[in-house]
Amino acid sequence: MKTLLPIMLASLLSGCGTLLAVADGVGTLAVYGVKTVVNTVDAITPDIVNKDD
Repeated sequence: MKTLLPIMLASLLSGCGTLLAVADGVGTLAVYGVKTVVNTVDAITPDIVNKDD
């Protein structure tokens, strides 16, 4: 029983780390996706994004 507890704990922690890594990757992808859309819109119609007052 003493050897089973560390194995289970390590398994749970590695699963949690994997989940955090996947969430980080998805968040990074979303941020860069939005940046790409904004830059594309800015390149097509710069007067909408960069308002000249």
